[in-house]
Amino acid sequence: MSSSHAHRPAFRSDRRRLLIGAAVFGTGIAQLLTGCAQPNRLVTTAAAPTSPSKASAGSATRIVLLGTKGGPRVGGAGRSNPATLIVNAGVPYLIDCGYGVSRQLVRANVPLNTLRHVFITHHHSDHNLEYGAVVYNAWATGLNVPVHAYGPPPIAQMTRDFMAFMRFDIETRMADEGRPDLRQLLVAHEIDRPGLVLRNADVTVTAARVRHPPIEQAYAFRFDTADRSIVVSGDTTYSPELIELSRGADVLIHEILYEPGIDRLLARVPNAATLRKHMMDSHTVSEDVGRVAAAAGVKTLVLSHFVPGDDDTITDAMWTDEVRRDYGGPIVVGRDLMEI
Repeated sequence: MSSSHAHRPAFRSDRRRLLIGAAVFGTGIAQLLTGCAQPNRLVTTAAAPTSPSKASAGSATRIVLLGTKGGPRVGGAGRSNPATLIVNAGVPYLIDCGYGVSRQLVRANVPLNTLRHVFITHHHSDHNLEYGAVVYNAWATGLNVPVHAYGPPPIAQMTRDFMAFMRFDIETRMADEGRPDLRQLLVAHEIDRPGLVLRNADVTVTAARVRHPPIEQAYAFRFDTADRSIVVSGDTTYSPELIELSRGADVLIHEILYEPGIDRLLARVPNAATLRKHMMDSHTVSEDVGRVAAAAGVKTLVLSHFVPGDDDTITDAMWTDEVRRDYGGPIVVGRDLMEI
């Protein structure tokens, strides 16, 4: 019924030329870029973060925050559910697929059919709810080459289940519209340990297992390119493993929990009796975010995955005050479609 496959990382890669539109926050600019994928050595050269006004469609590695609200509730306060985009050599790398990620990619001027790599940090719904759907939407807009997805178990089974759910539509469109078989185009690679995830000519991706109970298979990802090193924390409480992964990184994108806002959040979720315990056990309070960034020596700290992310009474200063107790570097309070 499905021909999606599960692999353990060592990965096979091939050379492709990609035609994509660049994602540039605040503009409608699109340029033609060429990318490729083949094995290469680890690249860790650092460069200073790029401001949105100076971002270009050249060789610079760019980061776009697609969704910055933590948790499964469909967000208020102008925030979508979690997703982060890294673009290098014209190739988009999508980290997490919260609800609404397809529309956010469109809003960021990224053609969906240019998607080639998807990374899932862990299997809470706010991080994977649109995993199958975003690849389907890429197929609906012209995708005809494989998309490789990397995430913890059971991503292979989830891929098969999504294809089974969509079987009627896929087979109807194949016969009626002459489309390729989507089931052949989404390849799932299961990650069950820290270490190397992906290496090609432009990007090396490594993972660290972080602490997000009760989920044991939760990962942070580090992307090393020729000009930048970027770490995405995923969901985690204070994690020494994340500190090690983030050593010397140019950019650390870290989740944050603002503890004084929890009571207002709980009042809006009356069907989750132990939600407070979950949040305190498995997310990072503001002060600890600063401790992580300082211990890792990162050059820029970007706050994202805000909990609560739909409370517009929490100001930027409230998000950063306790972070600054330990971390003296630049802090960016992330917003949807912001480019770093």
